[in-house]
Amino acid sequence: MELDFERCYRAVDSRDQRFDGCFYTAVRTTGIYCRPSCPAVTPKRENVTFYPSAAASQRAGYRACRRCRPDAAPGSPDWDVRADTVGRAMRLIGDGVVDREGVTGLASRLGYTERHLNRMLTAELGAGPLALARAQRAQTARILVETTDLGLAEIAFAAGFGSVRQFNDTMLEVYAGSPSRLRARRPASSPAGDAGVINLRLAYRPPLHAGSLLEFLAARTLPGVDAVCGSTYTRGLNLPHGSASVTLKPADRWVFATLRLSDVRDLAPAVARCRRLFDLDADPVAVDGGLGADPALREVVSREPGVRVPRSVDGFEMAVRAVVGQQVSVAGARTTLQRIVRAAANVGEGGEGVGSLVALSEGPSPASRPTALPDLADTPAHTTALTGFPPASLLADLPDAAFGMPASRRRTLRALATATADGKIDLEPGADRAETTARLLEIPGIGPWTAGYVAMRAIGDPDVFLETDLAARRGASALHLPDTPRALAEHAERWRPWRSYALIRLWRAA
Repeated sequence: MELDFERCYRAVDSRDQRFDGCFYTAVRTTGIYCRPSCPAVTPKRENVTFYPSAAASQRAGYRACRRCRPDAAPGSPDWDVRADTVGRAMRLIGDGVVDREGVTGLASRLGYTERHLNRMLTAELGAGPLALARAQRAQTARILVETTDLGLAEIAFAAGFGSVRQFNDTMLEVYAGSPSRLRARRPASSPAGDAGVINLRLAYRPPLHAGSLLEFLAARTLPGVDAVCGSTYTRGLNLPHGSASVTLKPADRWVFATLRLSDVRDLAPAVARCRRLFDLDADPVAVDGGLGADPALREVVSREPGVRVPRSVDGFEMAVRAVVGQQVSVAGARTTLQRIVRAAANVGEGGEGVGSLVALSEGPSPASRPTALPDLADTPAHTTALTGFPPASLLADLPDAAFGMPASRRRTLRALATATADGKIDLEPGADRAETTARLLEIPGIGPWTAGYVAMRAIGDPDVFLETDLAARRGASALHLPDTPRALAEHAERWRPWRSYALIRLWRAA
């Protein structure tokens, strides 16, 4: 991947936070690499080399700066936008697929040989999948060393290293210090938490309109699964090695996260899914610049900069919400979902990640619901443990009586659950967006609105537009835009590749 030296150097000289995670600055005289916004004195031109990834910097022999923590920078926004093989690979690596399934598993998911995949990633990022996963392991290990009292050997295997020796060598190479020295340098103000509890900060590119995220999620909380209280969002998670819960609180420059993990091996995928949920790797300046070029959106973009697309930690959950919420009232969908999840809880009693839930509906017009933040401090969601949504395999086997909906809709939901459980429909972050949308549309009862909504929120497509959505048309009318589906779709072409973000703004305008 070619990096323009002058452009990169200007970003470093101005300490531009927008470029954090897009490239890394390696300084030959110090042997360290930094994020572009590092507050240290700007190095001389002749001493600087730019790399497209932290893994490439480490591969070249540089260690991470202790001051700016470049390994903790937000991810490149390219991986959100790009739907090609490299973009999908980066999303899967971030979710820990290499640690769980190896490079063989990653290549198999993407449909390429290991050799060709390594060639593509090295050409783009200066490092192959193993090096990229190694850089992520090092960051995971550093977080565990500095925020928990786990033994160092436990941390080595929890972070995905094959041996304690490999762990020690990697930490020494990347951070210029042994794990025990890193633990000794832990600030006194940051004591280790309880077992399985990890506190960390998730970086993002400002601005972040936290209110729009929390309002959107508050209108769709599922008691027992997630909750919004003031400026804090909490939810349960189903992760590869067990259940977990997370509390997210947006603040200036960071989103503070408290993770409660049943297995610390799930730290990396938990962080990746939380970042995806809040869309923290987006480039809001680029998005707002593109949308603000349209006079119809200029005022709302200026008034509310940094509006993100609320995504999902569980693609199947999002698909179920969308299907159940079709063409029924909010009350009717609530009753249906309540029956389904209670039936799933009864079937899965004694298992993990189900629990007794009372669910709410997504509905086909998300922005038509009240968006005021409710005070949920006294609700059951805050007094009982939060759990993840019931898995596809469990829903697929529920009896007909559990669904409480017309036979055609029941068949749609069961077909969706079966296809997801069998792997025929991929709703994970590395899914091929076009293929997933096409397979969703093959299921009787799933149309363009539902498939598009799932693509936007479950698999992160930034360029989805739902021109038939009633709330979107109302928002368009409020902004003096065309409000017929065909005319609105034609106008929306100028918002590419950020139509998902435009849709959120139309919903807010409604």
